[in-house]
Amino acid sequence: MTKLSVNINKIATLRNARGGNVPNLLKVSRDLESFGAQGITIHPRPDERHIRYQDARDLKNIVKTEFNIEGNPIPKFIDLVLEVKPEQVTLVPDSIEAITSNAGWNTIKYKDFLTDVIKTFKQAGIRTSIFVDPDPKMICGAMAVGTDRIELYTESYATDYELNKEKAIQPFIEAAKSAKELGLGINAGHDLSLDNIQYFAKNIPNLLEVSIGHALISEALYLGLDNVVNMYLHRLK
Repeated sequence: MTKLSVNINKIATLRNARGGNVPNLLKVSRDLESFGAQGITIHPRPDERHIRYQDARDLKNIVKTEFNIEGNPIPKFIDLVLEVKPEQVTLVPDSIEAITSNAGWNTIKYKDFLTDVIKTFKQAGIRTSIFVDPDPKMICGAMAVGTDRIELYTESYATDYELNKEKAIQPFIEAAKSAKELGLGINAGHDLSLDNIQYFAKNIPNLLEVSIGHALISEALYLGLDNVVNMYLHRLK
């Protein structure tokens, strides 16, 4: 069975909007695990606009399933991961000003850099994964840098799913086959949702883990608003 890791960045965004501690990120993480989530993912950025670096330190003592920290391996990020020592680190090549991740690594161009970073994390006993597009060349490059897993960047699949789901998923099927042949574990993430996740999971062989945040939190709002509104109405009677 493919594991579900919930990305809680949006919870941190909501918390930071008011400057207090509501919603409580640590309680949400505990609750998510009690509801069945098999991992917690965070993506701290240098400006700490959602997840703060201290959140990573605090969550280390809270997460009981699998803790995954993803981000661009700048020195500050590397130091944080080595301090916290999550079960997995996922390397993402997003620029500092990026709103969200928007591309996978060029594993050929950045071979030396990625090799050094991955070696550092693996020496600390941390499983490594790198964000890649569904391109066989980039997946071969991922194997060459020594990563344990790849995370398939699934935005194109999600965008094209409604138009032609068979066509949308084909590059990812081929990418997964290439990864298996090379001995790489397969994760996936970005814009996966209740609408498209089942088809993806059924068609991608050896899919170990998906990381889902924005869609899951948005769907939770829609699916939970009816209940909460009526709870308020009941208290106002």
